[in-house]
Amino acid sequence: MKFERSIQESIQQKFFSGKAIVLLGPRQVGKTTLIETILRGREEKFLYLDGDDSTVREILEQANTETLRAIIADNKIVYIDEAQRISAIGLQSKIIVDQFKHIQLVLSGSSAFELNDKIQEPLTGGKWTFHLWPIAWQEYEKEVGYLKAEQSLENRLVYGFYPDVITDATHEEEVLLELTESYLYKDVLIYGNLKKPKLIRNILEALAYQVGNEIKYKELGETVGADPKTVASYIDVLEKAFVVFSLSSYSNNLRTEIKTAKKIYFYDNGVRNAVIRDFTPMAARQDAGALWENFLISERLKANSYTRSLARTYFWRTKQRQEIDYVEELTGKFHAYEFKWNPKRKVNFPKTFTEAYKSQNTLVNRGNFRGFIKVGVF
Repeated sequence: MKFERSIQESIQQKFFSGKAIVLLGPRQVGKTTLIETILRGREEKFLYLDGDDSTVREILEQANTETLRAIIADNKIVYIDEAQRISAIGLQSKIIVDQFKHIQLVLSGSSAFELNDKIQEPLTGGKWTFHLWPIAWQEYEKEVGYLKAEQSLENRLVYGFYPDVITDATHEEEVLLELTESYLYKDVLIYGNLKKPKLIRNILEALAYQVGNEIKYKELGETVGADPKTVASYIDVLEKAFVVFSLSSYSNNLRTEIKTAKKIYFYDNGVRNAVIRDFTPMAARQDAGALWENFLISERLKANSYTRSLARTYFWRTKQRQEIDYVEELTGKFHAYEFKWNPKRKVNFPKTFTEAYKSQNTLVNRGNFRGFIKVGVF
């Protein structure tokens, strides 16, 4: 099964524009496959370098301009995968972009904080950055068709959208557990220089059980046995490693609004369920609402990312516990969304928010969710 990725055309349009192309995203979401697909469709000769290869790292870390010239040879495109593994990647990238203007440099990496830290200053104004996430619903539906996508929605809410999980339907749980063990725990500990593997497990489990709820570092710390600052620093690493992302509360006009709260979501439902080792079917789950909310918000994130939407995203809540699941603000206009898995459930949007922000309100449920994950429809 081969998925056509939504950002393929956008990346292709940036080739030979005088800047490096940087592709970030979690491991195993298809970054290498996407770039190789693009390169195979081009006429130019390209060079592939694997940052996980120790020989490649050793040579590139010590390379000067002439060494790079010899390495590049007659290739027109240089693709460096897992580029964050090369300590001098920032300097080497700058040399290639500045000194070899006829060369298109492409970098990919699965550690935002490592790769960004290394190339941010050297490539200031000299790069196009893209993000690739697990398969988006629209990509999935385009490949398998409307009917099969509709039939497998509940399965996808449990097992998520990592390519290997979708294509190996008979071993979904096994693939997800391996992914969490080898990536979430091993790689995150290495990337973040974290010293307590058990603590990262405990924090992830606590976050998984609190999807859709506000998190408080003090309470979370009491749950996992760590101080709030340590919890905050570990969550920051998990965000930069593309495991989870946060949604902040919106406040502006009203004294009763919660101003500094956060919610944490997982980029992928399957990873969330693997963390707590619960692959119970949707019909029998107590957390179906949380899975539905996580799915919708992560899909909206993918859509916003791929279309480079400028929308600011929040949730909203007051001290009186009036709440809206998800809010987008774009050019001063507010769109409020409530999520219900059951299409028969009704929702009354708080008048406090609607009147204060003149918001457009939409209930997203099982029957109309496709519109929500297509930016510009709702």
